[in-house]
Amino acid sequence: MEYQNQYQDAPETKYECLLFDVDDTLYSQSSGLSKQCTKNIEEYMIEKLGMEESSASELNMVLYRNYGTSMAGLKAIGYEFDNDDYHSYVHGRLPYENLKPDPVLRNLLLSMPIRKVIFSNADKVHVAKVLKKLGLEDCFEGIVNFESLNPENTSNSDDGHEPKDLLCRSGSNTEIVAGDSQLLKTPILCKPFEDAFEQAFNIANINPQKTLFFDDSTRNIETGKNMGLHTVLVGKSHRTNGADYALESIHNIREALPELFCTDHKRSKSIKYSEKVAIETSVRA
Repeated sequence: MEYQNQYQDAPETKYECLLFDVDDTLYSQSSGLSKQCTKNIEEYMIEKLGMEESSASELNMVLYRNYGTSMAGLKAIGYEFDNDDYHSYVHGRLPYENLKPDPVLRNLLLSMPIRKVIFSNADKVHVAKVLKKLGLEDCFEGIVNFESLNPENTSNSDDGHEPKDLLCRSGSNTEIVAGDSQLLKTPILCKPFEDAFEQAFNIANINPQKTLFFDDSTRNIETGKNMGLHTVLVGKSHRTNGADYALESIHNIREALPELFCTDHKRSKSIKYSEKVAIETSVRA
């Protein structure tokens, strides 16, 4: 591969690239960003798309579960809206102030002499804000985001048609169905779908068999494994289907995967790690 000789001081490893999700992976879910993001999406559905308040939360949950992102699901069932307007509304009001610089994670990332790439469903503005708040903006060689996954995405051409009625209720369960239970196609490319992974591999020139993928989503991890990636489930103490490793915290990378780190004495000695962080999480490999 193009990058295999890029880091001459790298320890012997089977990995040529480390592929990282952003939200709830590089920072803890306790930050509150995900909870507020869900609230913002539901408000967008009510205020911008005219949905009933009583059904917005349930529909949002179903769309996210089936499509990976609420936006992809909304587009699939026929809603028309501007992508930038959606991202500005949903991400523009997030409590970014809750994110603080993370020198421990920064040192961990910089001490792994392997190319590192971001792979996020989020838009470029959001990803940039998160990385800057965490103090990690210069820790990654490249970023695959919404815009790079969807460079020519436009609204559906048949403007004004009514969104399809795809809610099929059975007791307390809600499922999206279309025809013979097949999901409607969405114009949005995103995880956990395989074509999004293929696009990311092409954009970042990644060999999945030589790449370690970090994500908090069990579905993304499962797809990643099916696509040939080595996988690390972040934010969980136990492995799920498709996960090679499970970390309660991203700070526990060194403990779980010591082979990723530079063994050069001079470089290692200048990097200090928190002993507290090293012992506060568990590893299941």
